[in-house]
Amino acid sequence: MARRSWDLYRELDPGSDQPLFVQLVAAITDDIVSGRLAPGQRLPGSRTLAKSLGVHRNTVVAAYAELAAESWIVSRPAQGTTVAATQPTHLPRALAAPTPAAAEAGYDLPVAVAPRYHRYPRGTLVLARAAPDVRLLPIRELASAYRRVLVRHGPSLLFYADPQGHERLRAQLALMLTSTRGVATTAATLIVTRGSQMAVDLVARTLLRPGDVVAVEALGHPLVWSALRMAGAELAPVAIDRGGLIIDELAALVARRKVRALYVTPHHQFPTNVVMSAERRRALLDLARRHRFAVIEDDYDHEFHYEARPVAPMASADRAGSVIYLGTLSKLLAPGLRLGFAVAPPAMIERMVAVRAAMDLQGDHATECAVAELFEDGEVQRHTRRMRAIYHRRRDVLAAALARELGGALTFEIPAGGMAIWAAVAKSIDVEAWVRAAAERGVAFSGARFYDLEDRVQPFARLAFTYLSDTDLVEAVRRMARALTVPRRVSSRS
Repeated sequence: MARRSWDLYRELDPGSDQPLFVQLVAAITDDIVSGRLAPGQRLPGSRTLAKSLGVHRNTVVAAYAELAAESWIVSRPAQGTTVAATQPTHLPRALAAPTPAAAEAGYDLPVAVAPRYHRYPRGTLVLARAAPDVRLLPIRELASAYRRVLVRHGPSLLFYADPQGHERLRAQLALMLTSTRGVATTAATLIVTRGSQMAVDLVARTLLRPGDVVAVEALGHPLVWSALRMAGAELAPVAIDRGGLIIDELAALVARRKVRALYVTPHHQFPTNVVMSAERRRALLDLARRHRFAVIEDDYDHEFHYEARPVAPMASADRAGSVIYLGTLSKLLAPGLRLGFAVAPPAMIERMVAVRAAMDLQGDHATECAVAELFEDGEVQRHTRRMRAIYHRRRDVLAAALARELGGALTFEIPAGGMAIWAAVAKSIDVEAWVRAAAERGVAFSGARFYDLEDRVQPFARLAFTYLSDTDLVEAVRRMARALTVPRRVSSRS
């Protein structure tokens, strides 16, 4: 039979007044009480444990006998010794009390700023998260690519490697950005990261000092704000409207305060989905050049445009070296692959690579190389076209269902691109109460408060359409409509 238990090492003191078997009873009981040894976990045999502890086997036999007598462990012939499924309510006779596990940290912790990952109950139809439909990922092709690269290059891919990312993937990303987005870059001026969230964190750690002011869109992504704040930044909100970031407000801010950087999502503003006009983009680049602040441009869903060609990134028109351009493959392929990237001037990339090496050493080169093969085979390009068509249809399905079931509650424009619909909620509806009532009925969506830097309740909701099937989208809207019977309010309430 294959060996299934780990060696159990515990330090015993031969010079103690307590017999060695009592010390061993105390150590094992402490491990069970604290959870270090789980119910049903197999313990080493008496000979094995005695050898690892350097004691006589009789010492272990005596300790196991005491623990078994008090129902802490169970010994069965030919099956070995395991931790009991349920713990007794009393302590072994040989002990006064085991040492409990520390319930709190024994040191001061700063205030937590990062929101936790939200887990939805089974069966919930989630409109709150604009995620790709990973069920449609070309799994066979990806598995085949993994196998090929591991067979051909396994030792090098599984060893220490370049923290900037695998050269083949960097080359493919540079080709994609140059060809489809007009961003002039090479493998040398691009770093592969574990998703765009790591790219934001690397930029923050590299660029910012405690107390630096970073301008952000007044509605945005809480995790991005957390990364900036963890680097010590003071966030300054700038209002948005139907044309994106209001440049006059940003100009007023930089006139009165030293702004180190601006984080912005001009292609599809997160979460409202509005596209920043070409005039504002030019004005923003000019403002950044004159006031020497960095523009962190997050182009998180560039591939998803349905009615017209996508707007070129600001990075494609940047001649002053102001823009740090971020992107991701998580929205296109799968979040679990953890692949993002950043493009910046060489000096910035060099510093980001050094910071990355200190925090993560390197990325997953096996995954990076496998995905590079998918690029080289044209599979990523084909997958992009397939998903664009599917998401286009799902957008229309969701829009039709909203108009049919919730026409009096929501008003919206069908977006030309992106992964979600941003809808205005009728003033008679308490948005936060509606969100709670909908969750009880098995559908999750977010009100504007979740995305507001100042935590204000606003009459808007964001409804993502990329992950759910056509049928599930229709059912999700029906559940939203049923939930709406509860959260009506008097219009004077805020």
